Amino acid sequence: MNQKPDAPEHPVRNFSVLLSPTPRGAHLSRLLATEQLRRWGLPLDPAQLIVAELANNAATHGRVPGRNFQLLLYVVGTTLRIEVTDTRGDELPHHEAPDPTAESGRGLTLVTALADRWGVSRSLPPRKTVWAEVTLAAPQAPERERPRSGPTCAPYVLPTGEKAPRQAPPLPPAGQTHSRE
Repeated sequence: MNQKPDAPEHPVRNFSVLLSPTPRGAHLSRLLATEQLRRWGLPLDPAQLIVAELANNAATHGRVPGRNFQLLLYVVGTTLRIEVTDTRGDELPHHEAPDPTAESGRGLTLVTALADRWGVSRSLPPRKTVWAEVTLAAPQAPERERPRSGPTCAPYVLPTGEKAPRQAPPLPPAGQTHSRE
């Protein structure tokens, strides 16, 4: 008897791309991540915001001219892991309470609020990886609309107090015209 092995209920999926450590590269990382999440049928929030913050940090604080940063997304079971690796291993991020009057410095505060877990790991020098994990809700089957009973078209009833709509006069027979007198 030939049987196919059961497919895993939650397949492992991954996506990886190298991007320039510039504002444009950070923006592109969010667009690419959003598109990949759509392809996988996963919710966009909060993952796209986390990607935007981590990629912006890599482009701002992890920038080394001529060296790219890497965005890696992968799903195992019901966990989405987002990793951004840059080449500034000497600059490790740390979460601090932002100055209320500052115009920046809230990226890791957002990541802390949106992710279930996040952290930093050192890679081979000179790299570091900042990662965040989001637990995904179990996928639900789409609810089908049930057929409804009842008439498909109800007769038109005038609301109280309104006059019946006026009809246009019939068209004249061919060859005749109406004067406006």
